Amino acid sequence: MQQNSRWHTLETADQVALSVFHEILKAAEQAISDQGTFKLVLAGGGTPEKVYRLLAEANADWSKWFIYYGDERCLPVDHADRNSLMAFESFLKHVAIPEAQIFTIPAELGPDLGAKEYQEVVAAALPFDMVLLGMGEDGHTASLFPGHKNQPEELAHAVYNSPKPPPERVSISAKALSDTNQLIFLVTGANKQDAVKGWRAGDDLPVATIVPVNPIDVYIDQAAFNTQ
Repeated sequence: MQQNSRWHTLETADQVALSVFHEILKAAEQAISDQGTFKLVLAGGGTPEKVYRLLAEANADWSKWFIYYGDERCLPVDHADRNSLMAFESFLKHVAIPEAQIFTIPAELGPDLGAKEYQEVVAAALPFDMVLLGMGEDGHTASLFPGHKNQPEELAHAVYNSPKPPPERVSISAKALSDTNQLIFLVTGANKQDAVKGWRAGDDLPVATIVPVNPIDVYIDQAAFNTQ
């Protein structure tokens, strides 16, 4: 099993979302108390969207929040499959985070230019305070896929030939995603069982390449966590 990890098993995806929601607010309060800002990396996916809808109703010192994205699809900015559009509709348009503190990935420019521009954003932001990540049924996270070779020193990667459409994407690198005070994985659904087993068994999966100094926290529902 991945070293330096804490697993939190809950009954449902809704309970996973609620637990992570509380962790985010707690981390934000601590970070703002310590240094005056809170730098959060958002994930795409259904369970993170549940978290964002909860955040949209929360009270927080939004003026101190800075928002980043773990990955993005190379699609027009208003495309329904963009992570940034989902986060905006479910969360960001409902709260008072200054627009200048929301750093979307310019993936509409294509993988190479989008990654080049976002590397500069990430370099200026590191270290993050909290990174949210999901996991696919193949063990991918952000847009880091099994079998893909990336330059390990990059802070953001141009991604081609994604096994899931669209094929072209931009992803923050494992190195940069690991440079965070707190890292949370949200893993839900029975289709994740095999990947979870492989991850816990030490298989060479992209999720296992995220290795921050502090322990990672995996919030997982019962459907995904099958120990048989």
